[in-house]
Amino acid sequence: MKKQTLLYALIVLTMSCETDKKTEDTASKYVEESHSYAKPNESVIKHLDLNIDVNFTTKTIDGTATYTIDTNNASEIILDSKFLEIESVEADGKATNFNLGDFDEQLGQALHISIENDTKQISVHYKTTDKTEALQWLNPQQTADKTHPFLFTQGQAILTRSWIPIQDSPQIRITYDATVKVPKELMAVMSAENPKEKTVDGIYTFKMKQPISPYLMALAVGDIAYKAVSNRTGVYAEKSMVDKAQAEFSDMEKMVVAAENLYGDYDWDQFDVIVLPPSFPFGGMENPRLTFATPTVIAGDKSLTSLIAHELAHSWSGNLVTNATWNDFWLNEGFTVYFEIRIMEALYGKDRANMIALIGRQDLEEEVEGFKDEPEMTKLKLDLTDKNPDDGMNSIAYDKGYLFLRTLEEKVGRDKFDAFLKNYFKTNAFSTVTTEGFIDYLNSNLLEPNGIDFNVDEWVYQAGVPNNQAIIVSDKFENAKNTLQSFIDNKTVDASKTSNWTTQEWVHFIRNFPETITTEDLKRLDDAFDLTNSSNSHIAMVWYEQAINHDYHGNDVDQRIEDFLIRVGRRWYVSTLYKAFKRNDKVDDALAIYNKARANYHSVTANTIDDLLGYNQ
Repeated sequence: MKKQTLLYALIVLTMSCETDKKTEDTASKYVEESHSYAKPNESVIKHLDLNIDVNFTTKTIDGTATYTIDTNNASEIILDSKFLEIESVEADGKATNFNLGDFDEQLGQALHISIENDTKQISVHYKTTDKTEALQWLNPQQTADKTHPFLFTQGQAILTRSWIPIQDSPQIRITYDATVKVPKELMAVMSAENPKEKTVDGIYTFKMKQPISPYLMALAVGDIAYKAVSNRTGVYAEKSMVDKAQAEFSDMEKMVVAAENLYGDYDWDQFDVIVLPPSFPFGGMENPRLTFATPTVIAGDKSLTSLIAHELAHSWSGNLVTNATWNDFWLNEGFTVYFEIRIMEALYGKDRANMIALIGRQDLEEEVEGFKDEPEMTKLKLDLTDKNPDDGMNSIAYDKGYLFLRTLEEKVGRDKFDAFLKNYFKTNAFSTVTTEGFIDYLNSNLLEPNGIDFNVDEWVYQAGVPNNQAIIVSDKFENAKNTLQSFIDNKTVDASKTSNWTTQEWVHFIRNFPETITTEDLKRLDDAFDLTNSSNSHIAMVWYEQAINHDYHGNDVDQRIEDFLIRVGRRWYVSTLYKAFKRNDKVDDALAIYNKARANYHSVTANTIDDLLGYNQ
């Protein structure tokens, strides 16, 4: 009897210690962050069952988000919500109290839900509204085929809360299942296991078995078709676009193989791309298993497919190992640019990779200059408290982050750096990392073991670009520069020197026009190379910027610029041109176009241009 009593006491003590340890681990797992109301150390979501109906008539999504949760003896769980109608809430199948906190323009509202300390599940019945920012509803005329409407979501950075009530912090990872009902003539796809053909009844089921951050929840609905590139890669697009997309992205499998050779297995099973209508606000969005992409990358010659390499690289840096907060965004993008350029080098050679890197270096120089009155915004680790996290999504995170890693690579040697990155991705797979956590890992696993002294703190925590930066060179860019100088001197260009130029060479050539270039010179170049009518969106964008800068109005360029801004919603492209209008005191011209174009833009793009031009509806 005494032995049994002692044994029971030991079991109770052991369970108590394990419970205390679990509580301690839970309480310290998540860091404080300013862009979510959630308190995950008290109560956190783990799995989502989503059941929704997509209604194109009312332009709403309504349904139920059911979460499996973990609690730390809490009396409530807090979700993020913005512009949603919360109809009712249940805890373990029974109605429970809930309330919405005060509205914040950036963060929306905290959804407080009453629970017991042993609650296992909550269900939120809700509906989106006409203010929901993540959703863009397109009428048939805004699509490629112009026969059916289209819907897509964009969750990054903190917009998922506007179409699903959720704990909208990147450090909270969940698995999910979904049932989505759409009109029978349309197909639904998500960042999950996807159908290859339409269903008869318009009902689609999805499963994402790997845990992802909420900003990677994504949905698209339209009259789309699928074409495989390989047994694990393929493209979705509207019917008139799907063959072009498949041809343009035919190197996708080669990219996956190159990426795996660098940094380990692809852990998401399938890598597909959906080409969306041109209003999509980004070049691409790395939603797991299904990258969302702009049609502006389809140039007909694969010259802009580094974007696909970039989104693929996110399958490791971003999706597999994720920034814990938006202050750490450079951990997603700096690593991804580095990885993208390594993939491009493996497939297309060092010359092309260096040209892509140099274009990014030019972007970085322009970004640093643009932040001359806010130098703190040129640090890698940011403090975005009271700011929209979109404010940190610029060339600093991407290209300064890349330059930091490239400089590290040159310092320690490529072999050691590759081994370090491969282990970093493997060690931190399906988890989130802070800047401080990465620096600790870097010191412990690369710098200290190899006796290397490196100015990490200067790169990460100080403004600007340190002097020990890697120097990137390109003979082809030198040739483009010499060709430009020859034209300025002689007013002619030998077409044989440009016949095999890549997109990057043309961009470098056009970007480096001297301030003194004349409209007559621009007309000569336009007549020779038909730049105003370029079908390559990147070349067109930099040419149009120069036309605005230098008051060039030849060859109907003004109409082409207007058409471009009305048709294309990619934020980088349109903001570049609107900035050029503003910089050259042509805001009235910009607003005249923007009044026609704004309805075609996703809220991410519209909000940026609203602020830029001081637009009031």
